[in-house]
Amino acid sequence: MGSKKLQIWLPLLFSIVMIAGMAIGFQLKEKTMAARFFSFSNKSSIQELTDLIKSRYVDKIAVDSINALVATELLAHLDPHSVFIPAADLSAVNEEMMGNFQGIGIEFRILNDTVNVMTVLKDGPADKAGLITGDQLIAVSDTVNIAGKKVDPAVIRKLFRGAINTQVKVKYLRNGKLGNVTITRNNIPVSSIDAAYMLSPGNGYIRINKFAERTYEEFMQSLEQLQKNKMESLVIDLRGNGGGLMKEAVDIADELLDEDKLIVYTEGEHTPRIDYRCKRPGLFEKGKLVVLIDETSASASEVLAGALQDWDRATIIGRRSFGKGLVQQQFQLSDGAAVRLTVARYFTPLGRNIQKPYNKGVKAYQEELVNRYHLTDSTNKMDTAVLAKKVYKTKSGKTVLGGGGITPDSIVAFDSSRYPIAFVQLLMTNTLANAAYQYFVANRSMFNQFSNPQSFSKGYLPGSAEWTTITSVSQNEKISLAAVNADGKQLILNRFKSLISRHLWRDLGYFIIVNENDPVIAKALNSIGNTN
Repeated sequence: MGSKKLQIWLPLLFSIVMIAGMAIGFQLKEKTMAARFFSFSNKSSIQELTDLIKSRYVDKIAVDSINALVATELLAHLDPHSVFIPAADLSAVNEEMMGNFQGIGIEFRILNDTVNVMTVLKDGPADKAGLITGDQLIAVSDTVNIAGKKVDPAVIRKLFRGAINTQVKVKYLRNGKLGNVTITRNNIPVSSIDAAYMLSPGNGYIRINKFAERTYEEFMQSLEQLQKNKMESLVIDLRGNGGGLMKEAVDIADELLDEDKLIVYTEGEHTPRIDYRCKRPGLFEKGKLVVLIDETSASASEVLAGALQDWDRATIIGRRSFGKGLVQQQFQLSDGAAVRLTVARYFTPLGRNIQKPYNKGVKAYQEELVNRYHLTDSTNKMDTAVLAKKVYKTKSGKTVLGGGGITPDSIVAFDSSRYPIAFVQLLMTNTLANAAYQYFVANRSMFNQFSNPQSFSKGYLPGSAEWTTITSVSQNEKISLAAVNADGKQLILNRFKSLISRHLWRDLGYFIIVNENDPVIAKALNSIGNTN
C-alpha cells in the first residue's frame, strides 16, 4: 500500500522540487546576471559581452563603434595586417583598388577655408565643363555653401562624387568674377602609373604607385609605348608603393621573366601551397632591368622585386623594403562591414619569406620603420635587418636574405644632411605646394607657353621672384628660411619647379623634374651603363 502511494506522489514531489529549483535559479540570475539557466544560446563570450555593453552600459554607445573596437583589438593580437573595415568605410577602401570612381575629375585643396582647384583631369567632366586650375569653388547644387567656413575634405568629396550621368551645379570664383557651371559626373580613372617616359636615350622609366585592378594593363600600355621609343633598358620605380593586389605584380613579373619560372608561392595553416608561375612569353624578358625600392615598398612590390632578384633578372637599388610577407583575403560580414584577414604567407622563388618579425606587438612593429632613420650607420644597418636573417644563394651565387624585407643589391642610404629642416617643414605642411600653386595661378600665361615637361625643364629656371613667393608664404606659416644655405635654397627651388610642372602635366610632369636631381635615379642609370 505504501509503495503504491509513493508511486503516485513521487512524480508530483519531483515536479514541485524542479519548479522550486527553477524559481530559485531565475531569482539568482536576476540578482547576479550570471550564467544562464537552461539557456540554449550559441553566442560566444565575446558576443555576450558586446550585447551586455549595448544593453547595460551607463552611456550611449554606437553599435558600430563597439563592433569596430572589439574587432580591431582582436585582430591586432593576430598580426599587424589583418584589419577590420567598418561598413561606412568599405566603399572608399574598395574604390582605391578598383582603379576608378565616379566624380567630376578634379584635385582640390582647402586654403583659407576656401576650396581651391589644384588640378583638372584632362578631358574629364570638370575639364569639359570649363573649370580650370585656380578656380575657387563657392557653392554646390545652388544650396550648399562650401566657402568661408571649415569644411571636412571628405564632405567635399562626397558632394562631387555620384553616379555616372548625374549632374552637379558648381558656383566658382575666377579672377574676382563669379561663374556657374553644370558638370555631368563620369568614371574617373585612378592610374597606378605615376610616370612612364624615357630617362635618356635607350633607357625607359615606369613608376608604379600601387597594384590595383588595372595596374598590369597600364604597365603593358606604358611598356609598349617605351619600346616604340627604342627602349633597351628599363627602370621600374616601386619607391613608396605599399602594395595591393598580388595578381597584378605576378602578371608584371611574367612579362619580365622567361620560360615557366616560379614567381611566388603562398601557403598557410588552412591554405594549401599555391604556385604562381610564368605562363606566357614576356614582352621584356632580355633587356637590362633595374628596380628601385625603399622602406615604404611593401607587399606586392616585394613580390615583384623578390622574384626578379631571386632569378638574377634585375639589379635592385635603393633601401631595404618594408618587410610584409603576409597575404590578406577580404571577407564580407553580415552587417556590411568586412575584414581583411591574413590567410597565408608568401615566399619568393628561393623560398624566402620577407616578413619582418611582429612578435613584440603592433606598436614596436610600426616603430621599426621609423627607427631605421635614427641608426648611426645608415649605410650598413638601415638596409640590413638587425635580427639574424636566413641566407639564400641565387643561381649566379649572389647572396640574398629573408625575414626582413628585400635588401637591395646596391644601397643608396638616406642622407639626412641633404635635406635642411626648413625643406622638410615646407613639404610636411604643404607650404611649398601652396606657394607653387599661388605662383602658377598668378603666372599662368607664362607657363602655358611650354608644350611638354622636357621643354619646361630646359626653358624654366626659378629664381628670385619664386624665392620671394616661397618666403612670403613660409612666413605666414611661421617657417623661417633664414638659415637655409645656397645648396638648400637650390633644393627648395628645384622642388618648387617640380610642383609647378605638376600643375601642367600632373604626376608625369612632377617626376620628370624630380628625377633630374635624384641620386637613386643617377645610380640606376650608372648601373645600366656599367652593364653595357
